[in-house]
Amino acid sequence: MSTCFITQPIHPEAVRFLHEQGLRTRFATMPTMEAVIAEVGDAEAVITRDLGFSAEAVAAAPALRIIACHGSGTNRIAVAAAARRGIPVTRAVDANSRSVAEMTIALMLAGARRICPADAAVRQGNWGFRYEGAGTELHRKTLALVGFGAIARHVAQIAGHGLGMKVVAWSPSVPDDVFAAHGVVRVACIEDLLVQADVLSLHRPASVSGQPLLDAKHLELLPGHAIIVNTSRGSAIDTRALTEMLKAGRLGAAALDVLPQEPPLPDEAALSCPGMTLTPHMGATTEEALIRMAMMCAHQIMDCLGGRVPAHIVSPPA
Repeated sequence: MSTCFITQPIHPEAVRFLHEQGLRTRFATMPTMEAVIAEVGDAEAVITRDLGFSAEAVAAAPALRIIACHGSGTNRIAVAAAARRGIPVTRAVDANSRSVAEMTIALMLAGARRICPADAAVRQGNWGFRYEGAGTELHRKTLALVGFGAIARHVAQIAGHGLGMKVVAWSPSVPDDVFAAHGVVRVACIEDLLVQADVLSLHRPASVSGQPLLDAKHLELLPGHAIIVNTSRGSAIDTRALTEMLKAGRLGAAALDVLPQEPPLPDEAALSCPGMTLTPHMGATTEEALIRMAMMCAHQIMDCLGGRVPAHIVSPPA
């Protein structure tokens, strides 16, 4: 009987499905790579979430036949090391797009209306917070999207049709007809995108180099009232530069569901930054998305172990 090793909890529906298909499941005792390396053992399949799966973990699993990523981003999985052994790495494509998009809208509104500091003020007895500064109405404001994949397209639909925002986007790899079909204005370069953003939302995958897509020079191009939302990857933006600009009053607000270090270290400057809303990488954490992602992992594992080619295999970096 084959074993599926699971690095972090997944939805019970997928665990039941794997058992019904004749697989054993075994969970890591701790959500750390050290525990994974020590415990993966003879597993033929692995499901991993944001913990990833390192080259050392690949080497520690001699029977491994597939690594299924419980999400769309595989930057924490040693895809190249797996490929050298002929082990496919799969993604849960588009399984969480709507949930992450709705989280993006929630963070956008939280930043625009100062929801988190308002909540804190009421709990501290400061009902007069309502007189300490006005929020921002998003209707007719410009939403600038960095990237225009599945999540960004959902964000564009909600923001455009629901909030009446003008939506523009920059994405070198997406064809013109996709922009046209969604009623979104294509911007030729990221610099032109930044200068017109009332709200900037990031939806690009992490760079292989690890360098932030938006550094301090890019952030300087944003209008002083701009709101920044990041639900993609913590490495997509220079968080230190962002924090410094917020503290200096050179940006309106920021709302981040992702950070370069997760969980953040106690001295992370963003933790004490006014105007910064932080959530613990929970954009995809809805009941609906968790079921879709876990079941997609389970089905792709059964395809692989059954001699079929899984639908969403990731190619190793060049």
